[in-house]
Amino acid sequence: MAVIIKSTTPFEGQRPGTSGLRKKVKVFQQPGYLENFVQSVYDVIGDFSGSTLVVGGDGRYYNKEAIQIILKMAAANGFGRVLVGRDGILSTPAASCVIRKYEAYGGLILSASHNPAGPDEDFGIKYNIGSGGPAPEGVTEAIFARTENISEYKILEVDDIALEKIGVTQIGEMQVEVIDPVTDYAELMQSIFDFDAIRELLSGDFRMAFDAMHAVTGPYARVILEEMLGAPDGTVINGIAMDDFGGGHPDPNLTYAEELVDMMYGEHAPDFGAASDGDGDRNMILGSHFFVTPSDSLAILAANARLIPGYTDGIAGVARSMPTSAAVDRVAERLGIDCYETPTGWKFFGNLMDADKVTLCGEESFGTGSSHVREKDGPWAVLFWLNILAVRRVSVEEIVKEHWMLYGRNYYSRHDYEGVDAVAAEEMMAYLRSRFEKLPGNNFGERIVKACDDFSYTDPVDQSVSSGQGIRVLFEDGSRIVFRLSGTGTEGATVRIYIESFEHDPERHGMDAQEALSDLIEAAAIISRLQEFTGRSEPTVIT
Repeated sequence: MAVIIKSTTPFEGQRPGTSGLRKKVKVFQQPGYLENFVQSVYDVIGDFSGSTLVVGGDGRYYNKEAIQIILKMAAANGFGRVLVGRDGILSTPAASCVIRKYEAYGGLILSASHNPAGPDEDFGIKYNIGSGGPAPEGVTEAIFARTENISEYKILEVDDIALEKIGVTQIGEMQVEVIDPVTDYAELMQSIFDFDAIRELLSGDFRMAFDAMHAVTGPYARVILEEMLGAPDGTVINGIAMDDFGGGHPDPNLTYAEELVDMMYGEHAPDFGAASDGDGDRNMILGSHFFVTPSDSLAILAANARLIPGYTDGIAGVARSMPTSAAVDRVAERLGIDCYETPTGWKFFGNLMDADKVTLCGEESFGTGSSHVREKDGPWAVLFWLNILAVRRVSVEEIVKEHWMLYGRNYYSRHDYEGVDAVAAEEMMAYLRSRFEKLPGNNFGERIVKACDDFSYTDPVDQSVSSGQGIRVLFEDGSRIVFRLSGTGTEGATVRIYIESFEHDPERHGMDAQEALSDLIEAAAIISRLQEFTGRSEPTVIT
């Protein structure tokens, strides 16, 4: 029977935003903490009586226990059906796929993205709307407001559901259907890409490696790459999903995907390498002894989209987050399509896709996607690259360098300073804002500052305004430095500095990015007084 339990644990949450609520596992394990957030979601999302909810997560520690609570509360609150991935597993893009395919009212996705997992690490939860995308700001603000005054929650007192077996269970008036987490997503991928061409590529001398980082994409990669596309057994490395991600940090970049990077830069490197993150929405692309920046990857996908069956009619437009390099802008200009520069956050892309303004979109933080779902999608990006390689039959490096010859090269790098004292980071950002009027006209080597601002965006669909989205220092030669604070962690702040410079001369395309950007990297430290404010002289991660 459904019971109403008085809430005794103050929520003490955070503004969940589109990336959801993220805290340490032990915070979520407090009596009533998760329940208070879930009830707040149910209280504000509208009349869902008898509707379908999708639930699943990245398999991190506390995933299964949280799902049991969510299911019992969904039944008590009046949902008619819940679709949940077997063993509680659904990658973030797969959850979006399932929401859209079955026309669900929405979904609860349990993930802290690329953050570490385990009893002492991170957990997260977010609500996605019926389009399959992250809840817009109006919804997340309403959820947050509700958490501040919630006093009770509804839950059904029943035994736990068997999540390990596909099938239907009745709890109260609600059906719980446990589904295969891979099937619907794999079918969608097969409808977009030329699986026959990729299968032929993988049956020859071509060698690849996919690093699932002991996270959610292991089951997806084994089914799609090894079973459906015939890649040899062992193509997927670290493919067993673990609730602590094998003790690693499932962030697909050159620092944390160390095993794959060593393989791709080794003596017998495969032709193609890729990795995805904790919940499957990010990707890293590598060729033999060659790294593809996420910004270049987005531009190359856009330039080659007509080679892919799902995009043979062309793409409506492209979008990139403001910190992402302008490489895709040059492709859009040549194709005669619109290119949108948005704040960081997939909800902005979702608005554009729902309005049919864009087809492809991406962020420099290893996130790429298209209108097939409303989340960024790691395995999709990997299959896109494989389809291009299957058609063009040249190496990853040749594809990138040919692209630079045609469009020029955007030298680009991101320097992350993780775990910085949050107060010190905010003080540094305030100092930068105080210098907006003083920096223009200043020389840093041969580069002259043209303008400084804090990026603001007016959404062309709903006319909403998002301000304070990142401090930009723009130079007269078109290069730029961007400073942002990231909220994806649960401890301290992450200072992110983005450095970009365009080079049209093919003779200068072969430089190391850090070397090509060295004067701008030095300028960033001087302009921000980074070391003085944070005590940091070296970044934690360089991409």
